[in-house]
Amino acid sequence: MKRRMKAVLVLAVSLLCIWSLWSLYTNSPAIALDRQTYKNIKLFNEVLDMVQKNYVEPVEQKTLIQGAINGMMKSLDPHSAFMTPDMYRELEVETRGSFGGIGIEITIFKDILTVVSPIEDTPAYQAGIQAGDQIIGIDGKSTKNISIMEAVRKLRGPEDTKVTLTIMRESWTKPKDIDITRKIIKIQSIKARTYEDRIGYIRIASFQENTLRDLRKALKNLDNPTLPLKGLVLDMRNNPGGLLNQAVEISDVFLKSGVIVSTKGRAKNLENTFSAKDNGDEPVCPIVVLVNEGTASAAEIVSGALRDNRRAIIVGAPTFGKGSVQTIIPLEDGSALKLTTAKYYTPSGRSIQAEGIVPDITIKHHRIAEEKEGAENRIRERDLKGHIKSPQENGETGEEKSAKEVEELTRDSQLKGAIDILKSWDIFQKTIRS
Repeated sequence: MKRRMKAVLVLAVSLLCIWSLWSLYTNSPAIALDRQTYKNIKLFNEVLDMVQKNYVEPVEQKTLIQGAINGMMKSLDPHSAFMTPDMYRELEVETRGSFGGIGIEITIFKDILTVVSPIEDTPAYQAGIQAGDQIIGIDGKSTKNISIMEAVRKLRGPEDTKVTLTIMRESWTKPKDIDITRKIIKIQSIKARTYEDRIGYIRIASFQENTLRDLRKALKNLDNPTLPLKGLVLDMRNNPGGLLNQAVEISDVFLKSGVIVSTKGRAKNLENTFSAKDNGDEPVCPIVVLVNEGTASAAEIVSGALRDNRRAIIVGAPTFGKGSVQTIIPLEDGSALKLTTAKYYTPSGRSIQAEGIVPDITIKHHRIAEEKEGAENRIRERDLKGHIKSPQENGETGEEKSAKEVEELTRDSQLKGAIDILKSWDIFQKTIRS
């Protein structure tokens, strides 16, 4: 095996030498680059040979080469990575919405393993993990210089096993250990409901294979032709992104025309422009898109497309700013490269990368203050004995808010702000028409 490898290397080096001599003759600048490549390959081979012969313990050649590949990918950007066959299979499973783990999207930010977003209704979300949290340790071991794929491997595991994350948060003075029990993560990408005054709410948790189908089903249930929506809140907070084609198709659900997103890379075949088409069933009500620091990638594409095409108002906090395209390139042995090959651009031509989407209306997420002490004792008309009852009290018309909805709006200032905007929108239009 070693002889065969050396023979192949000698042949490659010989060809490079012949090519280099020809380049000297023709004075081609492209070949000057090949001469440098030859030198680098020779250097790599020398180091590989030296490690194999002299390292204190025997090391498999496959281990050394994979380590070199991992190092090469790590030198590019936080989202490029080499995936072993097992990792590649896990990625394919993840896009179908079911995998074992704790439920977070991670990245490397300023050389620190950082949470992009906890996935809703997962162990990480329930444990209180937040976007922007720094994971400085996993099971007591430092994450310094860890790669994304290595971190994913450590965080994934069988159901009901535990993993301990050492978390540092901006508001904390020292790190904290958080124990999380792994579960089979089954992501429900779409949730929907209706609030008072026919304000629809759709939560998109991530972009997976079935997200478009589930969104269309939710819209059909919410937007009844006989009782149409007066407004729609599209909630993409803590949405880490996902499949590009789903982001494009979901944007198209709300747009009759216009550019959705364009991608530009070094290779010409990676330059694409995706445009909306008129399907005849696009919602006509005003839309507010909710975003925050955990809104990333495909979710930023949808936000940018709806705003730049003047179809929605963006409300919340500035988004994460992941505006790069990763292409999955399968390799012969079942492994794959996840390689950053292009950048996303919004319809206005602006790059999302490291900038994100800045909301039209910024609302910080906080618990809305309770009414001041004594406010509950104020007397209103409805408190007077024998008062004329409202239609809602008589059960004649209207939709009564459930206690759960009231509690949600009390806890969620951004959602309350979005609903208030849509209510005001309807009131403003009625005022203008009158």
